Amino acid sequence: MEGGIAIMGTFTHTITLISASGDTRETVEALVDTGEMFTVIPTPTLERLGIRPFRTMPVRFANGDVQQWSLGQMEVELDGQCAPILCFFGSSDAPPLIGAHMLEALLLTVDPVEEKLVPEEALLMRSG
Repeated sequence: MEGGIAIMGTFTHTITLISASGDTRETVEALVDTGEMFTVIPTPTLERLGIRPFRTMPVRFANGDVQQWSLGQMEVELDGQCAPILCFFGSSDAPPLIGAHMLEALLLTVDPVEEKLVPEEALLMRSG
């Protein structure tokens, strides 16, 4: 399979996280999850890369619980494309997750049959 390994109907894909200073890169395998609004990266990884939160936001979980989570911004690279994304500071024992915001920022969609990311066109609903 291109891009990663299958896990319970989802799949992983390699992403490169770029430090706040731009001089350090860290490559991780992240679970692609279109049900997540934002990307989630373990807090120790973000701290190591010098990424700092700029606000907290309420996050509702599938069981109905609501928690306040820190949100930051960072540069990522995926398949040769770079983009700034918003990311949540996740727990240290949770895997990195690629959320819908990152997919949209990189103009990617998910092919669930082939379990891969596919480039798409940007959409504007008005004429030039």
